[in-house]
Amino acid sequence: MATSQQIKTGYIDYVLTHDEQPKSVYSFVKKLKITESEFYQFYASFESIEKLIWADLTVDTIDTIQQQEVWAQYSSRDRMLSFFYSYVEVLKKHRSFIVYSLKQHSAKFATPSVLSGVKPIFENFAEELISEGVENGELADRKFLTKRYKDALWIQFAFILNFWVNDDSTGFEKTDEAIEKGINVTFDLFQRSPLDNLFEYGKFLSRNSRFTEKMRK
Repeated sequence: MATSQQIKTGYIDYVLTHDEQPKSVYSFVKKLKITESEFYQFYASFESIEKLIWADLTVDTIDTIQQQEVWAQYSSRDRMLSFFYSYVEVLKKHRSFIVYSLKQHSAKFATPSVLSGVKPIFENFAEELISEGVENGELADRKFLTKRYKDALWIQFAFILNFWVNDDSTGFEKTDEAIEKGINVTFDLFQRSPLDNLFEYGKFLSRNSRFTEKMRK
């Protein structure tokens, strides 16, 4: 009886050996010595295998870092940094497949289809961190903008992933630097700044325009 893991392992071995997907499900299952019905019991297509692999790696990373004792003490910024550092470490173990998968499903101006299952997982994770950061005052609560914070972090996700795939530095040191600088800059923008104070002051003056007019007289 075939298992999900057996099919997944067989698929990874095939694409890394041949640098392409199997020609058909029929030829693939014949090689694994299982039936087509056993394959379709777990997966609808070869792409669905890759989507699940990506989703599992992301979920496993989030579960692992959230179980760390120091997690509760981390700020939202530190939690996001922890995610990306840990995620890259996980991806290193599967680098050959990750590089193959992204290159096969690359898209110039859109998220690769193979990451469609990862995006909601990451965005839910990011929204939770953002919500906690806003509640404890770490992050600025900006009308119309706060709900877009997760989009900025998804852009960082795509950038860091692409940077790591193309990083040829020893131990991927440049990727670590890209994570640190990218996430710190992003969270700096999420925090309150003098511009927020100026905006608040502008709203105050607008609400009290009659009072300020009397002062001029």
